[in-house]
Amino acid sequence: MDKTWHGAIMPPADPPGLAGWLRAIMRAIPLIILVFGGLLVLLLMRLFERPLCGMRRPVTPYITQVVCRTAFVILGMRYSSDGQPLSGAGAVVANHASWLDIFALNARKRIYFVSKSEVADWPGIGWLARATGTVFIQRDRSALRHQITVFRQRLAAGHRLLFFPEGTSTDGLQVLGFKPALFAAFFDPALRDSLQMQAVSVVYRAPSGADPRFYGWWGDMAFGPHLMTTLAAKRQGGVHVTYHAPVQVADFADRKTLAKALEDQVRVGLAQHRAT
Repeated sequence: MDKTWHGAIMPPADPPGLAGWLRAIMRAIPLIILVFGGLLVLLLMRLFERPLCGMRRPVTPYITQVVCRTAFVILGMRYSSDGQPLSGAGAVVANHASWLDIFALNARKRIYFVSKSEVADWPGIGWLARATGTVFIQRDRSALRHQITVFRQRLAAGHRLLFFPEGTSTDGLQVLGFKPALFAAFFDPALRDSLQMQAVSVVYRAPSGADPRFYGWWGDMAFGPHLMTTLAAKRQGGVHVTYHAPVQVADFADRKTLAKALEDQVRVGLAQHRAT
């Protein structure tokens, strides 16, 4: 079972005030229209895409990508990236700091998230996750065989699968140890010899004068207040995404060495970008 990281408690945010509420409303309205309007267009496209292409999604991931990139424009957050995203089928791993990671990781490259099965039943978020092709898994050994089968099917369809090996979110200032168990499926003989994996570092810059953990969402922090604080901010910061060089799973002896190598890449990327 995943353990939630609590870390240091974030100081309570100051009440937004009238100006903050107005900023939140001015950002929330177009953001809601963007997300759910994009969802409607995506679902309409899937009516034609599904019977014609089956599991392959040649069109709808571009809708998700446009929505996520535009979301940062509405929020007023800077978005930047470097490195070359993985091409073709494969798996991607990243550090996890915020609900904003979904937008940051979808903004440049078409990916499919791997998430715990409980997320499918979350109101709102679960609907969006299912519509955008999220892979839902049960993280226990009894489900490993089924998990491998699902991964094989999705990778055969050319999908790039992304998961968070820390198993929890943090304040965005650190990288927790990657859980080797989450890499077990990729060492199946049907996947190991041909599979590439890529590490990605997601680095948030807080607004000027704000707590460096401003965009972090962890522990028992409620989604609603965190969303409100983000929407109401007078000044916004930014997010930078670094794509590291892909590695071949077959080049590693076991899941522990693979997990550690990818963790090190993510950790170095976070430290380097925070130092600039």
